Amino acid sequence: MSRARPGRDDSPDRLYTVTGGRTRAGSDAFDVVTLVVSESDPVPGMQSEHAAILRMCRFPTAVVEVAAGLGLPVSITRILLADLHDTGRISARHPRPSYRLPDHDILEQVLVGLRSL
Repeated sequence: MSRARPGRDDSPDRLYTVTGGRTRAGSDAFDVVTLVVSESDPVPGMQSEHAAILRMCRFPTAVVEVAAGLGLPVSITRILLADLHDTGRISARHPRPSYRLPDHDILEQVLVGLRSL
């Protein structure tokens, strides 16, 4: 028995229509861990996927979670998010790393010490 995979088994015509024929987002602003937050509510006449994103992202939500919620591939979701970002309907931010890299001088000293072994 074959299970349908969301987004992958959809008609290519549907995905083409959802993105307006585009295959890439205008920018690389969205990776899978970028957090997205709605800046407005859906309006009547808005594309259903855009409205779903706005409802889903009332609180910070990762791009990969949005894609899963829509049942669409991440690549298609990134195009939809770029549309909303360009119109100011969402904001996006990359999560800050919870670690700090060591000072360059310390790394240099470790390297010198390792070479002397």
